[in-house]
Amino acid sequence: MSGPTAERLEALLAEHGEALWRLAGGYAAHRADREDLYQDIVLAVWQALPRFRGESSERTFVFRVAHNRGLTHRQRRRRIGWEPLDDDSPLPAMTPTPLARAVEADARRRLHDALRTLPAGHRQVVMLTLEGLSQREIGDVLGISEGNVAVRLHRARKRLAALLDKEEES
Repeated sequence: MSGPTAERLEALLAEHGEALWRLAGGYAAHRADREDLYQDIVLAVWQALPRFRGESSERTFVFRVAHNRGLTHRQRRRRIGWEPLDDDSPLPAMTPTPLARAVEADARRRLHDALRTLPAGHRQVVMLTLEGLSQREIGDVLGISEGNVAVRLHRARKRLAALLDKEEES
């Protein structure tokens, strides 16, 4: 892979690679499955770059490709009846002390587990919101109206709060 497309892909991955990795985690629970999906996303972005016409931001374009690849990935897994076990490894913590790392890892695990229980439409808007996309950009990525994004996000937040509250009570 060389040339302008390769350079553009490298720049996009430098800017959005970590976000795409996290987004892949919203569609694939098991680490190996997530790695496969991430590679599929990178390949799909590379293949789609020549067709990018600038009708949206590159960020929206990349997330749209990633979202479509994630949906295809989930549909393929369901069609063949294969659903991987959840990856129990904690997400890396950004805090320095062991206690703070443990608390942060537990909070991330709880949020990640709660996110996985949401319906796909709600999970998608939350994941894209966490990546810093505006409601308009999320609507462009998912192919829905900005108002629909707001409704889904509101419902998802309520559901997440209820799930996390319920877990704390137990």
